[in-house]
Amino acid sequence: MRGPDLHLRADGAVAMLCWAALAGVGGAAVTIAFHAGIHGVQWLFAGHSGAITQVMRDLPWWLRLLAPAVGGLCAGGLLVAARRVSRDAHSDYMEAVAIGDGRMSVRQGLLRSLSSLCTVATGGSIGREGAMVHLAALWASVLGRLLHAGTAHLRLLVACGAAAGVSAAYGAPIAGAVFVGEIILGSMSFQNFGPLLVAAAVSNLVMRLSGHYAALYAMPGLEAVPANLLLPSLALGVLAGVGAPQFLRCIHGVKSLFGRTGLPLPLSLALGGLLLGGVLIGMPQMAGNGYSVVVSLLHQPEAWQMVLWILLCKVLATALTAGSGAVGGVFTPTLFVGAALGTLFAQGLGAVWPELAGHGTVLTLVGMGAFLAAATSAPFMAILMIFEMTLSYQMVLPLVLACVAAYFVSRGLAQAVMYQVTLHHEDNQALRQRLRHARLDSLMRPAETVIRTDAPVRQAQEMFLDYPVKYLYVTDAEDAWQGVIAQQDLTRMMLGEVDVQSKTCGEVLRLDFVKPLYPDLSLDEAQAQFSAFQGERLPVVSRDRPARLLGVVYKSDLLERYSQLKRALDGDADFVLSPRRGRP
Repeated sequence: MRGPDLHLRADGAVAMLCWAALAGVGGAAVTIAFHAGIHGVQWLFAGHSGAITQVMRDLPWWLRLLAPAVGGLCAGGLLVAARRVSRDAHSDYMEAVAIGDGRMSVRQGLLRSLSSLCTVATGGSIGREGAMVHLAALWASVLGRLLHAGTAHLRLLVACGAAAGVSAAYGAPIAGAVFVGEIILGSMSFQNFGPLLVAAAVSNLVMRLSGHYAALYAMPGLEAVPANLLLPSLALGVLAGVGAPQFLRCIHGVKSLFGRTGLPLPLSLALGGLLLGGVLIGMPQMAGNGYSVVVSLLHQPEAWQMVLWILLCKVLATALTAGSGAVGGVFTPTLFVGAALGTLFAQGLGAVWPELAGHGTVLTLVGMGAFLAAATSAPFMAILMIFEMTLSYQMVLPLVLACVAAYFVSRGLAQAVMYQVTLHHEDNQALRQRLRHARLDSLMRPAETVIRTDAPVRQAQEMFLDYPVKYLYVTDAEDAWQGVIAQQDLTRMMLGEVDVQSKTCGEVLRLDFVKPLYPDLSLDEAQAQFSAFQGERLPVVSRDRPARLLGVVYKSDLLERYSQLKRALDGDADFVLSPRRGRP
């Protein structure tokens, strides 16, 4: 049974690419299956299936009101069942990769995905893509365990599954790989990025061969972006950087309100669905992830009053769905809000700068990318995502300006982020910087084995009996550093019948036996000196003339500090998120 594991280790790089490809196939398959599940649920309550907005339009008003509530009730029941399952493994794929061992709970994962299916298929304003990515990662976790993969390989394989899921859901293989590398792994090293690309590419290929691939917002006829549109794109990025954290805080605020009701989870989701149904009575296009509305904004934009109303209603609908406890992503609703914001910005810009009135489509797409970059703290992924979903290279330059500006503005103004794992990586990065720039004095302890130059050697011998050390530190009457007395020197003198009892410590000390440390040295500089020294501790002296003995640093303390650094680099450092920084 250990054969696959041995093979995986024996030829790790090639084997990992093969397993990544298999993860890509499974990622595409579960995405197709989830699509089929949505259509199946729609047939149950509507008698036909299709785009969720069209299904909602065809329903009578009372069914628009009740369908999300019934879906929420079912979704809540499934979540309660999921919580009763043993939590030996992670239920969230991001946690399994970033802070776990790659093991995901199969039963919890399936129940949570079914819960998301009930919410999405009955009009919940969340992204169906979140459940697709979760199922793809779950498949990869099961595959890795069947292969008896080690922890490092299993975590990477789950990451490959997530990349395959993003690729299949959005038709964006490169952005899918970058999404996982930039957000979940927090690393873009090619040792990890290569398998992610293979998984995402294979997933995209399977979707194409099965006839399920389509560029979501293809813009084949988009003209080159004029230079005078770059500055407005930058301004839109700043606006998105201000707005995205407020959007996330709104969701978190509504979640807090639902939490204060004290309702059981099924009733909380049912209440959220009922309130959403009230919105859908007048605005059925708020159902689902909003794909059809975004397409409409790109090709047939409404008057600014209507766009503003759509924007407000979508924020409310998403907050009610996600805030009530529904399982699903807000990634795609974030694109919706960004598109509406970009459309409003374009219409306002056209009013004050008529020369740019015909570039609303570009600014709508820029708004999508900038808002996504600000909400996810992943500007590179956002740039590639919009580029791959539109198949338009002309969008790259304005997207770069807007996404980078949105990222820095959002992180400068707020700590609200879409994914908690982003904060995990940031906390690790901050820890790494603190460790790398820590001065040696942070590890310094008081020196206990210190003796004066005028003390008799007999006192040094007694101190060697009291302390299990090889060296004593010698100072003068003003605490100035003089050198060390080595136990081996005293032993050699006694064996040579030298009269050491009549000598003082100043007469038997050594000046060049130990090279002392300085308190302002870096950990790396201290480590270099310890590497050339066989002992466990080194003295720390000031840079004054004469130097003063300040304390002592132990090699074990230095190694423990480096161990903390290694754990941070490996993504294993503990982290705690404060309530204000929690994930919506």
